[in-house]
Amino acid sequence: MSATVTETEATEEEEFEPMRPPIDMDWPKIADQLTERFGYTAEEVEAYNSLETDKDALMKLYNSMNLARAFENACNQAYMQGKIRGFMHLDNGQESIPGLVDYAIKNDDKKYSYYREHTHALASGVSPGAIMAELMMKETGTCKGAGGSMHIFDKLTYFQGGWALVAEQLPYAAGAAKSILIDRALGLSDDAKIEKQDVAPAVDDNRISVVFVGEGGSQNGRMAEILNAASKDNLPLLILTIDNGRAINTFTPDVAKNNDVYLQGQHYGVPGLLVDGLDAADVAKGGKAAIDYIRSGKGPAMLQVHTYRFNGHSPADPEHERGRKDEKTWARAEQDPIKFFEEKYTSNGMFTQEELKAARKVILADVKAAVKFADESSMPPVELAKELEYPDAPDTDYNAKEAPAYADAVNKRTISPEQMENVQALIESLREKSNAGELSIGDAINLAIHEEMLRDPRTTIHAEDLQAGSSYDIPKLTQQTYGSIRAADEIIDEGHFIGKALGEAMNGYRPIVELMNTNFGIYGMAELSSAGNTYATTGGAFDMPMTIVGAGGTAPNQALGAEHSQPLHAYVMGIPGLKICTAASPDAAYGIMKSMIRDNGPCFLFAPVKMMKESKGKVDVGNCMPLNKAALLHEATEETVKSRNAVTVLTYLHGVKEAQNSIDAITEEGFDIDLIELRALKPLDMKTIAKSLARTNKLCILDESTKSGGVGATISAQVSEELFDLLDAPVKRLCMDDAPVPYAETMEKAVVKRGSDLIEGVFDLCTKKW
Repeated sequence: MSATVTETEATEEEEFEPMRPPIDMDWPKIADQLTERFGYTAEEVEAYNSLETDKDALMKLYNSMNLARAFENACNQAYMQGKIRGFMHLDNGQESIPGLVDYAIKNDDKKYSYYREHTHALASGVSPGAIMAELMMKETGTCKGAGGSMHIFDKLTYFQGGWALVAEQLPYAAGAAKSILIDRALGLSDDAKIEKQDVAPAVDDNRISVVFVGEGGSQNGRMAEILNAASKDNLPLLILTIDNGRAINTFTPDVAKNNDVYLQGQHYGVPGLLVDGLDAADVAKGGKAAIDYIRSGKGPAMLQVHTYRFNGHSPADPEHERGRKDEKTWARAEQDPIKFFEEKYTSNGMFTQEELKAARKVILADVKAAVKFADESSMPPVELAKELEYPDAPDTDYNAKEAPAYADAVNKRTISPEQMENVQALIESLREKSNAGELSIGDAINLAIHEEMLRDPRTTIHAEDLQAGSSYDIPKLTQQTYGSIRAADEIIDEGHFIGKALGEAMNGYRPIVELMNTNFGIYGMAELSSAGNTYATTGGAFDMPMTIVGAGGTAPNQALGAEHSQPLHAYVMGIPGLKICTAASPDAAYGIMKSMIRDNGPCFLFAPVKMMKESKGKVDVGNCMPLNKAALLHEATEETVKSRNAVTVLTYLHGVKEAQNSIDAITEEGFDIDLIELRALKPLDMKTIAKSLARTNKLCILDESTKSGGVGATISAQVSEELFDLLDAPVKRLCMDDAPVPYAETMEKAVVKRGSDLIEGVFDLCTKKW
């Protein structure tokens, strides 16, 4: 046998076999899915096929695809020129999706996309010039240059992101879909400024929310949660999976067992449709059928578009993954939806080459104009960054904020006389407890919530065990009064319902989220981070009026173990845009809670878990407290100040009780303290701290967070930087050890600081034993 290879065999080129072959999904097979899964008749399905003979609609589809392609090409060029910075993710090869958006999605539908969203925004009607200006960091951009490529937002077209964390947009879109149902239930709608007005949505209101997600992101656990919520609440939601076979650049089947994303909803009664992204007309026809199913009130649906992405994940990525470069070359030649469209509709006589060429010329001119607009626009002023920190200034007087004029009318048509009688009886009983000095922290927050939900019907609430009042009665009687449409009992995943609340907040509502224990908020760190960033990221276009409240902290000898004793208040201190407060008394909890609900930005109130029912007192009914002020609870005598035996003590949560119980022991030895409760952790009240330090010149922090990265570390650094000249001694930090909090009280003493530590710390400072 000869081992010689013939010349013919050596030169014969083998046909390329893609790792992920095209799918066989023509219109008859799509039609079969629509009849089998969506319940359409053959005649109803055939009506969608009329697009094939609608020349104007087909030209609109072609223009949408070409605008997407030309815009992305211009972005790539600008990126290479250094005009666009950071990460940028292009959509070339997937133009059938913006084609569908342009064809079947309406202006007032809510749209949530991910970081590859330029073309989705274009198809939603967002100005090409404004998008390009945003990418080039210009003030005329959609977000004034604050968002960038991954964060395109536009309020007037309801294009609500542009979200950079994979799959985070899923619960946001569910919350937006829920907001549509709340509009209908309350009889509210958006005015020309996209603010709620007392005008019911149209009788034929058929708005939906659509969320775009990749097939890699569709493997995220948030998908199961959104399917459950969408099915349970019959949300008008389209989950649109863009399946290009690559999770970033990795071949998705290498990391995912089930790539039939459109079938994931079958266990929840959510139908799914698979279409081939090569044929934009089929995507438009099938997609519109799925969308019309949702618009008819039948509930959510899924759409999976099988497509290929011509570019890598981002120009900044190396693309070393298996088969990626060869696949791109093949896909550009064989799987281009624009080329397919041109060949299909010129061969059947629908268009001439000249007609399509003329259409492309107009599109190219539009894109050129967008680039010119961006090039000539100005950069945003440096001052804008700080202006976008909070929607409401830290010193806002929340007592001066007016309630919606339509509050009484909405309450009258949505709350029955019996429900109103019951909630008013609860409110009256809580106020009587307050008058007697017997109101608990949990009850005080509950009272504030009911007063605010009645004052402003846009206020909603989400919690676990909500119907039963949760652990501390914070949401007591809310669902029984306002119904599940405004008071939602949630599945046990804080990230999910924090995310849904974010979607409601972007759409005119003011959600409250109660965490049964604030440590559970660890599940929602992505959502908390985005809540803090949204106002700034959107250039101030979208407020984020969301209040998170819960019991947390670490009391001495609380015997809850490490996971229930984590300092989430310290973890979230680094999230920009959050206002973070604590309350160790009913009065503080009540006044701060009312202000937070009225604030137009995200706020987080921490209450002490071991004092929720133990601490009793009165509240100043109707009064809102500032969100930027500390409280002086005990003032050192002038005698101890003059003798240099006074110390400023900063503390919060359970530390307040520990400090108050230590005052007698401290004063018996001839020392004293200015006891300051840090009701505002962020922004920090440095004026009150400075005023006290000017008297005592010594600072002790009884801190309910860890030595590394804790609240005390932040405050100590800030005091050292800004008030160093007022200090006669190093700042003494009495903080939790970095070790996890043990369950056994004998070990826990080594980790959690308490009153005895404070007494010793004050003595050390005054006797110079530091």
